[in-house]
Amino acid sequence: ASNLSDIAAMGCSPTFALVTLGLRGDIPVDGLKSMYGGMMDACERFGGAIAGGDVVRSDTFFVTVALEGIAERNAALMSRFAARPGDLVAVTGGLGDSAGGLRILLDPKAASGADESARRRLIERHRRPTPRVAEGGALREIGVRCAMDVSDGLVADLAKLCAASGMAAVVRAERVPASAPLKAAFPDDWLNMALGGGEDYELLICANERVIDAARARLGEGALTVIGEIERRRDGEPRVRVLDAGGEPMAVESGGWEHF
Repeated sequence: ASNLSDIAAMGCSPTFALVTLGLRGDIPVDGLKSMYGGMMDACERFGGAIAGGDVVRSDTFFVTVALEGIAERNAALMSRFAARPGDLVAVTGGLGDSAGGLRILLDPKAASGADESARRRLIERHRRPTPRVAEGGALREIGVRCAMDVSDGLVADLAKLCAASGMAAVVRAERVPASAPLKAAFPDDWLNMALGGGEDYELLICANERVIDAARARLGEGALTVIGEIERRRDGEPRVRVLDAGGEPMAVESGGWEHF
């Protein structure tokens, strides 16, 4: 699903995947079969197919997936390098559910005040994310040229997009979309999860108002939420500023996952 989301973020359709396994001698075959079953489920739902790969012996168990995607000939793909001053910043779906689900899995006593259906919803959103393949293709066709997926957290990923484009961004905290189950389960912490949780695999896009309006009409009510805007970078300022309802800068507890 993570690889499918990367393909979606460029507005492409997934085609063929190669899976490389590094196996110890004690890895149970049933677990591998279950893993491949999950990957096949994702391909059947969102597109693509596992075409092959390689198996090697390794002291450390690892799985590497390389997925190819395509678009129409001469199509203008979406990238993180195309944000411009005045662009609106928008996201698909809601943010923070995956972080909420992970917290519950790590601590079964977390969110004890929420009902069981809300807890199950958050866990499912963590275990089986929804790559926005159809939405990515539609956004590219409409004219969106700047996008990436939210994998490491909204603030972290928007900062990467701004760095690639040489821009800065403002996020309006009160506009950040989050689900009712997340708010019910974590009433005091849902915003931090939405801003920095990661692994939601929603699409983060930047485009002018005309294109955003067309995208919202195409995707339907509530599928795309405008959360801020792109502005020129000023020396010494952070790439991304999060403002509260009064327009004052907010301290973000976690900007997102940093690989290094």
